[in-house]
Amino acid sequence: MSFENQLVKWYINNKRDLPWRENKDPYRVWISEIILQQTRVVQGTKYYNKFIKKFPNIQSLASSKESEVLNIWKGLGYYNRAINLHKSSQYIISNLDGKFPETYYDIIKLKGVGDYTASAISSICFNEFNPVVDGNVLRLLSRYYGLKTPIDSLKAQRKIKEIGQKLINKTNNPGDFNQAMMEFGSLVCSPFPDCESCAFSSKCIAFNKKEVEIIPVKSKKKKSKERFFNYIVCIDNNYNTMVNKRLSKDIWYKLNEFPLIESKREIKNITTLPEFKEFTKSKSIVINEEKYKKERIKHILSHQILYITFHHLSIDQDISQGVHLSKLNKYNFPVPITNFINKLLI
Repeated sequence: MSFENQLVKWYINNKRDLPWRENKDPYRVWISEIILQQTRVVQGTKYYNKFIKKFPNIQSLASSKESEVLNIWKGLGYYNRAINLHKSSQYIISNLDGKFPETYYDIIKLKGVGDYTASAISSICFNEFNPVVDGNVLRLLSRYYGLKTPIDSLKAQRKIKEIGQKLINKTNNPGDFNQAMMEFGSLVCSPFPDCESCAFSSKCIAFNKKEVEIIPVKSKKKKSKERFFNYIVCIDNNYNTMVNKRLSKDIWYKLNEFPLIESKREIKNITTLPEFKEFTKSKSIVINEEKYKKERIKHILSHQILYITFHHLSIDQDISQGVHLSKLNKYNFPVPITNFINKLLI
């Protein structure tokens, strides 16, 4: 039996029972694929179920507020995914009469959708022969064919796409073939595989050359960028504080935060900074330095390390248009700020 047909047969007998596989509804497949772009299946399933319960179809997602979508997404990270889902749902309602696009070339026009997602949806839902290339597929095919070009290079990804195209064209069910590659890469040909029990080990070049541990090859990892965030948590006598929204195209785009001063190194006493003095002047507030406290945490993202300091400051005058501490749970904060708030309110 050929590799591609054996792989599909394995998938039919071993696939996981996942909620987005209950039918071929493109809306649900779309939501699942966007969630799973940066999230493992176990965690992603919980968020998928919560998301679908809140927004069961394109119409409900499109008619919602962006803040509602961000609130459901809270904790998943990469919040642009949620913003793009929301914008794309409104585009489908306004420009496509509420009907999800049915071809790869129309699907890839949606915000936040690239080759992988368009290939997955078009093959699973509309039987198009477009092979997917994700981390699992890169690992599986590079080992099976013994490819040593770094998988994070464009050259390797094009080569894997080319191999995938040849394989998928030999199958009768492109959707099952794509899911089979991803499932096998996730469950069997994992980063630490059990090759002895693998059905393909006899023909796997990496296994037969004893190179499983070095394939797939990756380029030298870039050093994570270090950033220092200083949050000004001013609280007046009425337990009001200040809340802003992040509007720059950066991490946590459109989420809320306390007033922020980003520095090049750790700040021991923020009240000595010229930026802080300018901030207090612009807000017409005076800090009670005797009650100055701070809390420092380290928060790791995929390509950044954040050293976050919450500078807890008391002021005697009322904060104009302040937010009461009891109302903070109505805002969409990133996880490290949410965790700080939860301790603050204990």
